Amino acid sequence: MEMNAIKAVYFVGIGGIGMSAIARYFLQKGLCVGGYDRTPSELTRKLQEEGARIHYEEDVEQIPSACRDKDTCLVVYTPAIPGEHAELAYFKANGFEIEKRAQVLGTLTRAHKGLCVAGTHGKTTTSSMAAHILHQSHVDCNAFLGGITKNYGTNYILSPKSDYVVIEADEFDRSFHWLTPYASVITATDPDHLDIYGTKEAYLESFRKYTSLIRPGGFLVLHEGLEMQPDVQEGVTTYSYSRGHGDFHAENIRIGDGEIYFDFISPLGHIKDVQLGVPVSINIENGIAAMALAQISGVTPEEIKRGMASFRGVDRRFDFRLKDDKAVFLTDYAHHPAEIRQSVISIRELYRGKKIAAIFQPHLYTRTRDFYKEFAESLSLLDEVILTDIYPARETPIPGVTSRLIYDRLAPTVKKCLCRKEDVPEIVRQSDADVFILLGAGDLESYAPQITEILKER
Repeated sequence: MEMNAIKAVYFVGIGGIGMSAIARYFLQKGLCVGGYDRTPSELTRKLQEEGARIHYEEDVEQIPSACRDKDTCLVVYTPAIPGEHAELAYFKANGFEIEKRAQVLGTLTRAHKGLCVAGTHGKTTTSSMAAHILHQSHVDCNAFLGGITKNYGTNYILSPKSDYVVIEADEFDRSFHWLTPYASVITATDPDHLDIYGTKEAYLESFRKYTSLIRPGGFLVLHEGLEMQPDVQEGVTTYSYSRGHGDFHAENIRIGDGEIYFDFISPLGHIKDVQLGVPVSINIENGIAAMALAQISGVTPEEIKRGMASFRGVDRRFDFRLKDDKAVFLTDYAHHPAEIRQSVISIRELYRGKKIAAIFQPHLYTRTRDFYKEFAESLSLLDEVILTDIYPARETPIPGVTSRLIYDRLAPTVKKCLCRKEDVPEIVRQSDADVFILLGAGDLESYAPQITEILKER
C-alpha cells in the first residue's frame, strides 16, 4: 500500500512504547487511528486524548468502521500479539495490508535519512540523546524512541522540515532487518533473546546482516571491541568511553559535585567541556555515540554542547525519584545482566561508601533460564538484593525456572530476600540501605510511587 493511499491505521497492540509512537505519527498526519490493547495505561489514555479510538477487549465488533476498508486501512501489529488473536485473524482473513511495526519504520527510513541506534542495551538513552541534540539544533529531526523522554514527555518527535528520523533499532524478532539506515550506532552485542535466535552465533549474525542494510555512502559507528564483524567496508568508525580506544571517545573526564564534564574527541572535530545533563558515568559513553550521529548530521559544536547539557533523560533509565540526605531512590529499565552490571557500577561511582540495595524483577522465563548465573554475578555487586517472581510478559512458565535460580547463586556477602512483588514496599520500609534502585522491564514500576513515599518518611 502506498503511503498516500492510507486513510486509516489500526494497531493490534497499540499500547506498546514503540507502537504508540507510530500511532502518534499517523494521528498528527490527520488519519483515523484505532487500536486494541490488553489493558489501559498512561500511554493509551494519552493516545485517546489525541484522538485514537482504542478498546481493551479482543472483539472484532469494536473495530472502528473507518478501519474496515482493506483498500485504505493499514494494519500494524506487534510480534507480542499471538497469531490466533481474533482481531488479527479477522484482518488476515479479509485481505488487509498487515505490517509489523518494524516494517512501517523501515518505510520511514527510506523516506527520510534514518539515524538508527541498535544494540543489546543503551539504545534507548543513546537514541533519545541523539534525537534531543538534533531537535534543538538547526538540523531538527523526527524520532521514534523506546522510552518517554523527560524533555518532551513523549516517545515521539515530529518535524515538518527535517529530512532526518532517529529510530531505536530493535533486534527482537529480527525487527531491525526492515530498516535502511543512513547512519547507525551499535552499542552492544551481548547475546539476548535466545528464545528467538537460539545461539549466540545466530544473534551476532543478525547484527552482521543489519550492518549490510546501511545505505551506500552511509555511516556505521561501532562500539569498540564488539564481538561481530560488520558487513560493510566504508564509513565504519568506532567509539568508546576513554582515550586510546575508538575514533570517537572522551578525554579529560571530570566527575564531582554531582556534575560530569569531558572533552569529546572526534575525527570530525573535537568539542571541549561537554556537560552531561544526566550526570551518571554510563551516559558518557551513550553521549559519545549520540554526538557522533549529531556530527554526521551537521549539528554544530555549540548546538551539541547545548543539547547534551539540556538533556533530562528518559523515564525508567536512571530515573531519580528521590534524592535527599536520608535516601536515594531511582528506577532503571535494565533487564539484561550486562545492563545491570553497568548500572550498579555507575551507582557505586556516584555513591561511594553508601549501602546500595536493588529491587529486581526478572523479565521472561527464557531470559532467566539462559542467564541466571550472569544475573547473580551482576547483582552480587550490590549490598542488598530484593528479588521478586519472574515477569512473564509474552511467555508461559518453564518448569524449574524461577527467581530462585538467581537467588541461590548470589554471593554470600549480599543480604538477600525472595518475595512476592506485593511485599516489596514493606521490605523496603525495613531496610537500612541508603540507595535503592528498582531494576527490570516488568510491572514492578507501578510500586515506585509507594516506595518513594515510604522513603520520604525516613
